[in-house]
Amino acid sequence: MATLKDIKSKISAVKKTKQITKAMNMVAASKLRSSQANMEGFRPYARKFAEVLGSLAERAVEGVSPLLVPKPDVKTIHLVLCTSDRGLCGGFNTNLIEKAEAFMREKAGTGIEFSFTVFGRKGRNWCRKVKAPVVSEHIGIMGTAVKFNEAATPGRKLVQGFLDGAFDEVYVIYAEFLTMAKQLPVLKKLLPIPPIEKAETDPGSGEHGYLPEHICEPSATELLGEMLPRNVFVQLYSALLETSASEHAARMLAMNNATKACNDMMANLTLVYNKARQAAITAELMDIVGGAEALKG
Repeated sequence: MATLKDIKSKISAVKKTKQITKAMNMVAASKLRSSQANMEGFRPYARKFAEVLGSLAERAVEGVSPLLVPKPDVKTIHLVLCTSDRGLCGGFNTNLIEKAEAFMREKAGTGIEFSFTVFGRKGRNWCRKVKAPVVSEHIGIMGTAVKFNEAATPGRKLVQGFLDGAFDEVYVIYAEFLTMAKQLPVLKKLLPIPPIEKAETDPGSGEHGYLPEHICEPSATELLGEMLPRNVFVQLYSALLETSASEHAARMLAMNNATKACNDMMANLTLVYNKARQAAITAELMDIVGGAEALKG
């Protein structure tokens, strides 16, 4: 049975761990507020950009851009994997990596070669572990406020690689922020750019989805050629913002659960300590009573 000193040492260690997890929870909550504000502020822009792009695509001539044309024979797929730089966020990174592994297993046996652009140290470390070729890595930006140029610069390389034939398809894997307690791993195609879907409406409202027509200068075809590469940048930047907010939410939840676990451990250890202390007192009393009886005899 553990001594009283050992139990007190364990209680002290758990208290210190609780202080750390509580502080990390507060830091994650602070970072989440700014990340969530950036993400929610960018969502309307990304939605409107897709709306304008869809309107232009409907009026453009066929074959206006090679970014819209699927490759007839897909041999190389490039994955943009968005993860965090640090751990202690539950199964956040594991879920993203499993999404990439599931996609690779799905394409296994077809002779497709994979390459990666990774955002975050955890994704980079996984690629090194499985010996996956990494074309570009971006470390140290996920824990801070993500800037648009941090998505545009690698986005240009993705567009150029697709045009040069280095990649037949490009996908991005990121965590979509749904709620504070739920972040969903998402696989989205970036290149070739998939068709823009019409706006969705409520079937019971009697309205039909449509894409509004915009007055353009210069022509829709010329403008579309400029906007299509920017669409890749916008989609990639949106994925980074979603992943950043999801990371802080996941870490906040994980640290909150860890703090609760520390409280439970402290309660259990305190109970064990009281029982051990009571047993020690009882043993001492028995020794005293036994000694007194012996003296009487």
